[in-house]
Amino acid sequence: MEKAVSMKDRRKSQRKILDLPLEYRVMDASYTHGGLVVNASELGLLVQSVKNIPIGTKLNIAVIFPKGYELTNFEVFAEIIWKDLHLEEDWEGYQYGLKFTKFSKNEYWKLKQLLSGNFHLEDAQRNFQ
Repeated sequence: MEKAVSMKDRRKSQRKILDLPLEYRVMDASYTHGGLVVNASELGLLVQSVKNIPIGTKLNIAVIFPKGYELTNFEVFAEIIWKDLHLEEDWEGYQYGLKFTKFSKNEYWKLKQLLSGNFHLEDAQRNFQ
């Protein structure tokens, strides 16, 4: 009998569990929406949003996080590669698997800092409550 492969075994890079706000805009749209980053890797993000967006949609994303005592963000382009209805006790929305498609070297450096823990998550949570 073949052993089932877990999601963790199929992942190409480590995930960092996060709880950070993000703003995203569907490409070629003028308005932004809010969401929450659940986890991140060098390849993409797991995000939650109340907006129902089709798989394959390309997004412009800004993830907001603290760097020292100031807020900063990294901006990337990403594509939705999967989605799932997500229900919690007091919240209903969607989870999206996003794959990064384009970002600058400077933005990649910010992402690496975020993934390595060179910021204070407690400060971010305090700033957005």
